[in-house]
Amino acid sequence: MPAPQRRARPKRSARGLLEEGRWKTLVLVVAALVSGLLLGDALHSGGGEGSAPTAAVESSGDGAEGPVPDGQYTGYKVGDLPHGGPLTETASGKYRTVGEPGQKVGKGEKVFTYVVEVEDSIDSSTFGGDGAFAAMVDATLANPKGWTHDPKFAFQHITETNDRHPDLRIQLSTQKTTADTCGAEFAMETSCFYSDGGRVVLNEGRWVRGALPFEGDLGGYRQYMISHEVGHGIGFANHQPCEKNGALAPVMMQQTLSLNNRTLKKIEPNEVYGDDDTTCRPNPWPFPLQGR
Repeated sequence: MPAPQRRARPKRSARGLLEEGRWKTLVLVVAALVSGLLLGDALHSGGGEGSAPTAAVESSGDGAEGPVPDGQYTGYKVGDLPHGGPLTETASGKYRTVGEPGQKVGKGEKVFTYVVEVEDSIDSSTFGGDGAFAAMVDATLANPKGWTHDPKFAFQHITETNDRHPDLRIQLSTQKTTADTCGAEFAMETSCFYSDGGRVVLNEGRWVRGALPFEGDLGGYRQYMISHEVGHGIGFANHQPCEKNGALAPVMMQQTLSLNNRTLKKIEPNEVYGDDDTTCRPNPWPFPLQGR
């Protein structure tokens, strides 16, 4: 029997091939779009913007909603220290040097040299360690929103020697040592600059727990402590009032206690504050809206 003969396929024209290619491409595009829509719907079906995919993690919580603060500190008086982490009860009055010396920051005419110290009785491991404290000091003084924006000032963290002593000693101090050094006339936890020895005395209680006017912003408050007290150390002896309701407070305003002029006048009648009911917003920087 002769082998069966195969029927030859009719040759397709170039136009036919082109049309077929277009259809295949269209089918692939549609399939990709449908797949993408289905995937997107699966990812976003669990909630609104930024919500996690529902199948990614099973929540062990009941409703999986975080706490909602009421936005108020109740039960506190003006100047009170907020509740928070543990504080040192014993004051040694002696200090250890912490941190590393570095290059000059700023282009100022006057270079203020400084060392960073922590009172020996303070266990800094509860808030990041000695290095973290020193790093915050260095970073705050180097920030372009800080004092180095003023062309008169520059800073340098140095190593003290018998032949070289710093202009400023930035010291994290216990509450008792702070009170003994700065005075406790108002029975409120504050920090200060003590000109004898160029001591920038930062209150451990405030460093750990912050201040009510900063509403829980501990990082911002720590930057304020450094900026304010160093400000006294480089020549800004006077405090400043709030100039306008809702404006950023001057860094030399006593923001630890209040952001309201009238409230501060009641605390210290002989200070610069007027009897106006003007309230500013917290601000840790001498030049908050500036940059290099």
